[in-house]
Amino acid sequence: MKTADYRPALAPSPGLRGTLAALRHGRTTAHAEIKQALVRAEACKRDFNAFSVIDWERALKAAADSDRRYEAGQPRPLEGLPIAVKDLIDTRGIETRYGSEAYLGHVPGADAEVVQALVERGAIVVGKTTTHEFAWGVTTASAAFGDTLNPLDTRRIPGGSSGGAAAAIAGGAVAAGLGTDTGGSVRIPAALCGVAGFKPTLGALPTRGIFPLAPTLDHPGLLGGGVDDIIVLAEAFGIAIPESDAWLSARLGVLAGIPPVPPEAAVAAPFDDAIARLGKVLSCEALPAVNLFDGAYEAFAGIVLAEAAMEHFRRNDAARIAASYSEATQGRLALAGDLLMGDYAQAQQTRHRLIRALRALLSTVDYLVLPTCPCLAPPHGADSITIDGWSGTVRQALMGYTAPFNLAGFPAISIPLPARDGSLPAAMQVVARPGDDGALLKIALEIERLLEAPSSPDHNLA
Repeated sequence: MKTADYRPALAPSPGLRGTLAALRHGRTTAHAEIKQALVRAEACKRDFNAFSVIDWERALKAAADSDRRYEAGQPRPLEGLPIAVKDLIDTRGIETRYGSEAYLGHVPGADAEVVQALVERGAIVVGKTTTHEFAWGVTTASAAFGDTLNPLDTRRIPGGSSGGAAAAIAGGAVAAGLGTDTGGSVRIPAALCGVAGFKPTLGALPTRGIFPLAPTLDHPGLLGGGVDDIIVLAEAFGIAIPESDAWLSARLGVLAGIPPVPPEAAVAAPFDDAIARLGKVLSCEALPAVNLFDGAYEAFAGIVLAEAAMEHFRRNDAARIAASYSEATQGRLALAGDLLMGDYAQAQQTRHRLIRALRALLSTVDYLVLPTCPCLAPPHGADSITIDGWSGTVRQALMGYTAPFNLAGFPAISIPLPARDGSLPAAMQVVARPGDDGALLKIALEIERLLEAPSSPDHNLA
């Protein structure tokens, strides 16, 4: 996938920290920043179908309020910053469809808690980004509303289910936004669109006001053009970032992949290059993945099927599901009718074994690093993929490296890797112990800086 396949995105938005500095020093206004974001959002909606709704009136009204706060010398921490919010997450007064025709025209009366936390600190929602129906998919394709396109190559998927958020950031509409991650739904589109995506520890961010996919696996997540954009939002949720240089002594446990899916060469090569660069500064130890993740994907898939079915059958009757849900979602709900409680119980036991194994592994190293996805963005319409003799669904390929960490509830972040020879970017995933969210963001920021630094003849990156 060389330069001929690569489509440049719109001019990128400035980072959140830079925008805040410009606002505080009077070099720009909230009105100017929000209007620019709205214009770019319209372009992303037209070109990539990244937005379901763009709210000019409310956003510009909020911008006027932000400018008054700056004039009075009383700005809040995120005053005037434009953000986008995934269509799965409730926003007061803004249509929230959950990616489904069943909820067309649905306008929540209250913000989800994660939205409320950012809005109360001055952030401004410019629009809702597209999602796979009920977040139950990895392509952000929709027969009802159209497929979302990857801004880096519109013939390819952006990943999902937070594909609209990643496309909006890669397309330059906003520098950051809110998504959700049940099996990789923040990290996968971040990886395929060349942006950053963070899934905190299970329970670290509230899920109230977010349409559930699988409640014991659901994580609110953050996406940004870079790790620092994620940090700006994470700090608003009370995630403290260490200021010390303790990260320099971190031990990285390197996983080349997660069996049975091998990484394709276009992912393995830049990942190996990145590990070689990091190894000049940090301790990097190759770890075997044999047996560690056995049964994890299957357990994850079983839990999603059972819990999603319970949520949908609880919320809607059979007639509404038949009339308004997509064929794909109806098909998954039909499969759930064959599930046995024993299958769900066995999946939960596999989950407990994985948590114990990962805790043991992370007692020998500080972080795990591995590719976020084993392949680059697949083309639209592809149902299956073959990598070095392994064949399976696009869903299994894309989620095979991310879903285990939802199953375990461990925090994880995806960082884009420097592209090779004009190719689309691959991505590195960094995983930490539960509760170490701030430390994870700190080392992710430093890894990002190390990988972006120009190579010197003696490879001294410190």
